[in-house]
Amino acid sequence: MNIRDRQILQIALPSIVSNITVPLLGMIDVAIVGHMGSPVYIGAVAVGSMIFNLVYWLFGFLRMGSSGMTSQALGRRDLTEVTRILVRSVVIALGIALLLVVLQMPMKWAAFALIGPTEDVAPFASTYFNIVIWGAPASLALFSLMGWFIGMQNTRFPMFISIMQNVVNILASLTLVYGFGMKIEGVALGTVIAQYAGFIVAIALLLKYYGRLFPYYRGERLFKDISAFFHVNSDIFLRTLCLVAVNLYFTSAGARSGAVILSVNTVMMQLYLFFSYFMDGFAYAGEALGGKTYGAKNKTAFSETLRRLWMWMLIVTTVYTLLYIIGGRWIFSILTDEPQVIAASDEYLWWTWLVPAAGSVAFIWDGIFIGITATRGMLVSSFVSALCFFGLYLLTEPLWGNHGLWLAMIVYLAMRGVLQTIWYRLRIINAI
Repeated sequence: MNIRDRQILQIALPSIVSNITVPLLGMIDVAIVGHMGSPVYIGAVAVGSMIFNLVYWLFGFLRMGSSGMTSQALGRRDLTEVTRILVRSVVIALGIALLLVVLQMPMKWAAFALIGPTEDVAPFASTYFNIVIWGAPASLALFSLMGWFIGMQNTRFPMFISIMQNVVNILASLTLVYGFGMKIEGVALGTVIAQYAGFIVAIALLLKYYGRLFPYYRGERLFKDISAFFHVNSDIFLRTLCLVAVNLYFTSAGARSGAVILSVNTVMMQLYLFFSYFMDGFAYAGEALGGKTYGAKNKTAFSETLRRLWMWMLIVTTVYTLLYIIGGRWIFSILTDEPQVIAASDEYLWWTWLVPAAGSVAFIWDGIFIGITATRGMLVSSFVSALCFFGLYLLTEPLWGNHGLWLAMIVYLAMRGVLQTIWYRLRIINAI
């Protein structure tokens, strides 16, 4: 194994482990409330988790923008800018979090109007929201810290923090629910405690292992280059809106086809998520190594990194494609035991065979584009691909129903990769 492959795996593997642990934070809450004796608690956590997942997804640019800018500054050996990016990102994250806390009531009203929880679920969902919103400062600041760690070529700390958060969440929620007799309040407080525990541990790791960098910090230019920060991050924010729009519409379109088709699509999307957890690890490697070699203006190292990333993409894509062809139905049956859903899946499951090949290219380009802060290419490709998704579905749905929906999703995933490849060849390759 050459040195570039080792560098890629050193960043990718901890990121993959971290990605796998993240969904557990929501699953733990659902598992605990599932034993409280009433389905309204499950519904309340489902509604509350949906709101915060959407909010935090939209503000994921705090992590992505920080990692790309940090890796480039590190490649230039500009330690002053490395520290400045960290402080700037955390300050902005805390500012956004403060705004969310201040505007929590209109935000909750808008979210409930959009989701439409039932009358019996709404009060408990409101209680959950009212508590978890106070975790926003810790969560958003942690986004900035995680991105900075990745930019510093360190994905072990994010992995450790993610695992630790899940452990704290389990212990805190179980203690509050079963030890102190709380209901939905205990689950919500457990989540907030886990969020602040993650933030505190991140700060501790930062001070212990990177404290030597802070003498390089100069605060006089902290917000001088703020336009560049928001240019990069506004592109990522708008790109994320495109992703959210496609995913929300995909879910709602499936729901219009009935509960069984909705369940089939939901479980099939889990297979896409399993694939994405692995590909995201290599995207993080693209962010860190691509950004660092780009910042150092080392074209040879950048090109080699890109070539090795494509190799790992082909390996992961091939493995997952074979896995879904050979064992897709078995995996599906593990995720649900509903006979109707399993029977209905036979007609659609073959679409999952196409998911790895369709989606893999965009993951690598996302990582590279974030690393070199070429975020406009991400935005344009996502926007055009989203238009293709909506247009194709509207054309095919009357004839093919749910098959038309999956065709639109596969084309959407593939188009993102195709358009980013074109953007790279036209706008970026000659600038490196």
